Amino acid sequence: MASGIRDKVVILGMGCARFGERWDCGADDLMLEAFEEATRDAGIERDQLEAAWLGVFYDEQSVSKSALSLSMTLRLPQIPVSRVENLCATGTEALRGAAYAVASGACDVALAMGVEKLKDTGFGGLPERTKGTFEDLWQPGFTPPGAFAQLGAAYAAKHNIPIDELRRAMAHVSVKSHANALHAPKAHLRKAITTEQVLSAPMIAWPLGVFDCCGVSDGAACAIVTTPEIAKSLGRRDAVAIKALQLVASNGYELSHADWDGAHTPTTRRAAARAYSEAGVKDPSREVSMMEVHDCFSITELVLMEDLGFSAEGHAPTDILDGRYDRDGRNPCQTDGGLKCFGHPVGASGLRMVYEVYNQLLGRAGERQLPSPSLGLTHNLGGIPNRNIASVSLFGLKTL
Repeated sequence: MASGIRDKVVILGMGCARFGERWDCGADDLMLEAFEEATRDAGIERDQLEAAWLGVFYDEQSVSKSALSLSMTLRLPQIPVSRVENLCATGTEALRGAAYAVASGACDVALAMGVEKLKDTGFGGLPERTKGTFEDLWQPGFTPPGAFAQLGAAYAAKHNIPIDELRRAMAHVSVKSHANALHAPKAHLRKAITTEQVLSAPMIAWPLGVFDCCGVSDGAACAIVTTPEIAKSLGRRDAVAIKALQLVASNGYELSHADWDGAHTPTTRRAAARAYSEAGVKDPSREVSMMEVHDCFSITELVLMEDLGFSAEGHAPTDILDGRYDRDGRNPCQTDGGLKCFGHPVGASGLRMVYEVYNQLLGRAGERQLPSPSLGLTHNLGGIPNRNIASVSLFGLKTL
């Protein structure tokens, strides 16, 4: 296996628009909001950008399925721009393109942007897919909550855990995210909830209730990346470096082999193993200071704690209830509220996760700041448990 891009690329600046129901603006306004913060943070002018990647999930956000909307909105200096889409890993895919370009020497400074204006499309996250599509013919009546509800049922059956116990651990996941979002000014949902509210909420797809499901949002986030040498020449003494960036796609195993138990995500486990190898991480539970994972549903975050190697098999519910993943716990997870509360504009979510890790590592997270974090992890899961794209990335401070 190749050595990867560890420490070959650093983040020079990042920006993030406020997530939420942004009826007052369009996708271009959201991109400008994130971009202006990123360029101020990076201390560069737009003419110094040499290439850009736009991550967007829905075609309505782009011009003729291209990245022209990015180039025209930001008035980029006639540089190469590319549009990418990889389900809920779209934002991370944009970062991967920019980071690989810099690591290869193809360009010195690159931009990764993720954006989505979902509220204007009417997409709510819960209804069935559009009738008449190939997906509907292949899996009629498919809904994301229905698919991930099966993950919960399979997990409970595999580990012989009473469903009431599992639901209480799932409820803690949601309560934690809501509590953390109170300290994140740009988050979509900033309201505390109780375990009792979660457990008594209307059922969406058993065992997932309303509060077990993330909503969808409008939002944008972006990163400007370069080499450590260039960052140093611009006066930086330390920077957030990309330690690993791995992505794994399902190949049909989950749908074709009876030995997949339906209670974990094999792609996440493979991506995590590769990322830890690339970053030189031996024991993630001791070395990773914080993480932002793909909590599209509370059960997803619970299962991911095992898939990422933090909890032992069957022990995630106990670890969650013991507070291990709380903001003041051993392995803080979703310090900004995660997809559940910060929001989930599909094309932007991967970069929003990096934005939180970036600010935590630099000590800029305000009221939610962790004490001296040194290594952060982000994880995306695009698709559903039986066919998906999983990405695992690691970031750490690097002295220049």
